[in-house]
Amino acid sequence: MQDDWQRSLALHDWMIEKGGYAPSIFAYNVVLKNVLRARQWELAEGLVLEMVEKDLVPDKFTFSTLISGYGRANRLEDAMGWLQEMEAGGIKPDLVIFSTLIELAGKVKDYSKATSLFSKLKASGIAPDKVIYNSMINLYGKAKFYKEAQGLLAEMKEAGLMPDTVSYTILINAYAESQKYLEAKQVFLEMKTKGIQLDVTTCNMMIDVYGKLEMVRDAEELFWSMSKTLGIQQNVVTYNTMIKVYKEAELLSEAFNVFYYMQNKGGVEPNVITYNTILFLHGLTLQHEKAMRLVRKMQQRGIEPNAVTYSTLISIYGKTGKYDRAAFLFKTLREKGFEMDEILYQSMIVVYERAGLVAHAKRLLEELKQPDIVPRDTAISILAKAEKLEEAAKLYWRSHEAGEIKESVTYKSMIQLFVRNKRSKNAIDVFENMRESGFLPDSETTVVLLAAYGQLRQLEDAEKLYLDMRERGCTLEKEVHFQMLKLYGDARKIREAEDMFAALKLEGLDGDELYLTMIRIYERASKLNEASRLFSEMKSRQQVGG
Repeated sequence: MQDDWQRSLALHDWMIEKGGYAPSIFAYNVVLKNVLRARQWELAEGLVLEMVEKDLVPDKFTFSTLISGYGRANRLEDAMGWLQEMEAGGIKPDLVIFSTLIELAGKVKDYSKATSLFSKLKASGIAPDKVIYNSMINLYGKAKFYKEAQGLLAEMKEAGLMPDTVSYTILINAYAESQKYLEAKQVFLEMKTKGIQLDVTTCNMMIDVYGKLEMVRDAEELFWSMSKTLGIQQNVVTYNTMIKVYKEAELLSEAFNVFYYMQNKGGVEPNVITYNTILFLHGLTLQHEKAMRLVRKMQQRGIEPNAVTYSTLISIYGKTGKYDRAAFLFKTLREKGFEMDEILYQSMIVVYERAGLVAHAKRLLEELKQPDIVPRDTAISILAKAEKLEEAAKLYWRSHEAGEIKESVTYKSMIQLFVRNKRSKNAIDVFENMRESGFLPDSETTVVLLAAYGQLRQLEDAEKLYLDMRERGCTLEKEVHFQMLKLYGDARKIREAEDMFAALKLEGLDGDELYLTMIRIYERASKLNEASRLFSEMKSRQQVGG
């Protein structure tokens, strides 16, 4: 049977060529929609050209269909091209089209384009709705533009749109993901003060935030108040988060109590994450028999253990001296065709090394070099994380030459391994391989690469990397900027450091950490007056902010 797009195209052609029907915008738009769903891009563009040739002017629906179609495929540049065509034809985009493009820009992490579209939306006289504002708060949060995200809450109020649960929850999540837990807590308190309704997602996030701030009692209070006073039904994520908070606070009995309450009174079925956390707690108390029973209970309830489950159990066997059980479990998993990932290999290698079975550990390491047993990317990552420098390096170079590296994380693992072992030249070589393969480094890797260039005294190359990442519109963590600033200081390029410091302040990255980095640069360059002046400026800012 032909696909929908082929049938609709054939019917459309028959109607015009043999049926005697006059071409119409409506008919073309219907066919265009089906063709775009099938991702037939050239055909879609051909249909638009055919419309024009038949003196049919594409309308708002035509362009909306094109923008949505390309948007579903994450083809931002093409979608933006159709927006330009639309405007060139004298058709003004509406709120829905802007919303589609902003969401798409966020999806592909082109935050600068999203910001530009948002500004264009407002400049065109269209009032953003709550959905658009929430999308932009989310985008600013992911881009770590916290000041702008906070500013949108105020802008919403001025526009007569009260920020809702989603608005505040998005901002809390943005702060929490960047480990800015105090700021997340502040947003939550504001949310409560303003009487904004909480939901289960907000509560789950804040239980985790309280845990990270070591405010266990506050986490506990929020957890129990959900069902008792807030009328919010706890879900499996709620219980998992509370158990994790207790685990991190080493309050094991409280964690076990919540686990039992969850099943017996809470009416919530544990999932694999719940069981893995409880299994880890049994490991802390070295109770291998309870750990084994727990895994059996999982399976009886129809929950399949995953690699984390088995690696935790192997580790528990290792810690309790049950090396034969660990080896038997590992062997059984392989024989049953279980997907052996890096976590399992690392756990078993640690057990063998703990038991003094060096030959067995080496045998596993040798197995990693055989692609029919473990994929190359996985093997290299395992060796890198296990700090097996020479083995990882040999396997990497051989795999690279054979074109067997498929994942960006492999390059990242090797770059970090080489820099940790003061082999910066090798790290840069891997980076060149990474670029040739079409991958870009993330912020964490960029910091490491800048440090490598610094060790090699290759400031120009570091600068080139930094500027290239910025020009590409990549979202860079503040650590990247600070590392580049530090390199200027180490090279005694004070003027360049001052220019960069001023530029970062203008971009809103004006926290104490930026000031302290620049102050240290002045101090190392014996420019004590400048350091003192900047310190006073920082203190004045703190007083104004306070």
